[in-house]
This record gives sequence, structure tokens and C-alpha cells, in this order.
Amino acid sequence: MAGGVFVGVDVSKDRLDVAFRPSGEKLTVPNDRRGVTRLVRTISRLKPECVVLEPSGGYERKLLEQLSEEGSPVAMVNARNVREFARASGRLAKTDAIDAAVLAHFAEVMKPELRRLPDPETRKLRALITRRNQLVRMMTAEQNRRLQALESVRAGLSAIIRCLKKQIGVLDKQLAALIRATPAFRQKAELLRSAPGVGHVVSATLIAHLSELGTLNRKKIAALVGVAFSFNRDSGKLKGKRAIWGGRGDVRSMLYMSTLVAVRLNPSLRVFHERLRRAGKPPKMALTACMRKLVVMLNAMLKAGGRCTEEGIRPVKIIPARVST
Repeated sequence: MAGGVFVGVDVSKDRLDVAFRPSGEKLTVPNDRRGVTRLVRTISRLKPECVVLEPSGGYERKLLEQLSEEGSPVAMVNARNVREFARASGRLAKTDAIDAAVLAHFAEVMKPELRRLPDPETRKLRALITRRNQLVRMMTAEQNRRLQALESVRAGLSAIIRCLKKQIGVLDKQLAALIRATPAFRQKAELLRSAPGVGHVVSATLIAHLSELGTLNRKKIAALVGVAFSFNRDSGKLKGKRAIWGGRGDVRSMLYMSTLVAVRLNPSLRVFHERLRRAGKPPKMALTACMRKLVVMLNAMLKAGGRCTEEGIRPVKIIPARVST
């Protein structure tokens, strides 16, 4: 196979099903160290235009890392989009081999955007943030159970909650240490935390999961988060309710909580929010508009390399912190 090769890889816990287009060849290898190494060598020899994967609960991580290290063009695509593409092309059956073929076809037709693997520090930061979010969700669930629990099990629930709080505290220290030890992270965190409503966890989440912040224009960064605009749901005489959709859910969830605080502490956001509410906008719609304004403000701050001042969103130049030796 020479030139114009597209590869689809369906990832599962135990194996990797691979399909090649336009040849139609197929391959199955174990999803272990030897299998991944073999597959990466095969793909590297073919010099494909695009290799497409779907998120698979972390089972795709080793393959993604090795493909990126070899310089292969890799795209991580949304599984829902691929499934809709399969239905539109008449493929209703679903097996691992069929899914691999659909991914290869998707790569050939749709030409998805290639993905660059983040640097090791960013990957570590993402792992810490992800684990912290998991523990927070676990703690919230246990706290809710304790409210309705009988006295006989309440002590056990309290012990688990204390343990989870301790682990969250450990992760917070690890996050702070990693950000202090990485000059690029430290400078971004200092700028982001100067904005009212943006604390240590929110700034770390933005650095980890929104690395494009400060590099895109206002429309693109808002679209990336998923707060750019609401989608119409109209058909004939039916006028459906508008709603935002897509974007990066983890970032949007953090920004939502941050905006709740920012509309009280940030003068420009508070005035903007009050104006929207007086105009009759529903509370969530007004808050979503404030989320968009906040992410645009943070994007402008990083782009200008300045802090947020008491006057609002006017950035001020600062001198980056020195790297300790």
C-alpha cells in the first residue's frame, strides 16, 4: 500500500481491531506492549494520511502515545459522530471489525483534525485533575447517602468521607507542586487566578484541559468550551428551546461554578448579568452568557500576558516569575 492510506483502530481492553483503506485489509493484535509495538511498526511503514481512534476508557492511551512518538498523524474522534456516520453510510450492524472499518472510512471521507499528544507535564496534570474530580464525585455521593442513612451505617459513611477528603487534599498539594515546578504552568496560573472567581482548581483545569486558551480568537475559544451560541430546535411551526451543546464538558462544568462566584465579585460580569436579568433572560441563559464573557476575558488575559485588575478585564503587563534553581 503506497500513499493515501487511512487506518481505523477499534480499541478494546484485550485487543486492537485494525482496518486499512482503500485496500480493505484487516488486522487484529493484542492490546498489550508487544501487540501495540507490532501495530505501530506496521502503521509507520505505511506512512498513512490519518489514523483514527475513539476514546475507550484509557485503553487507547498506550497506542496513542506510541503513534505520536513515531510521528504518525492521529485523530481522536467522537464515538457518536462515527456511529451516525456508520448509519448514514448504511452500516447498521456493529462488531469490533466493522467498527474498525467504519473508522477507516470516516478518516478517508471526513478528514478529521489531527491531534497532537500533550507534553508529559500536561498529561500528568490532566491525570491529577481527573482523579480529583472522581474523588469529589465519590465524596458527594457518600455525603448524599449519609443524609438518609440509618445510624448503624452512618459512622462508616463518615469514615469514607474523611478518607476521601484526605485524598483530595493530597491531590491538591500535588497539583500545586506540579504547577510551581513548571514555569509555563506557573505563569498561566498566576494570570488566571487574578480574575475573581478563578481559584486553584479552576486554573489547573483550564491549564490541563484548555491549553488553547490565549492562542485563539474569542469566537473559537468560546466554541471550544461549548458556550459560543445556542442551537435552534425549530421545525415548521414548532419553536423549540435553544440550548448549548458540545464542547469540553469538564471545562464547562468548572467554568459554571466559577461564574457563579464571578458574577458577584467581578464588577463587569455583575453589571452584565444584572442587565441580562432585567431584560427578562432566564437565570441559566444569563449565566451561560456570563460564562462566555468570562472565558473570552481569560483568553484575552493570557494572550496579552496580563492580570485582571479591579477595574474589570483590563490586563496589565507583569514580569514572569523566575525559575528557582
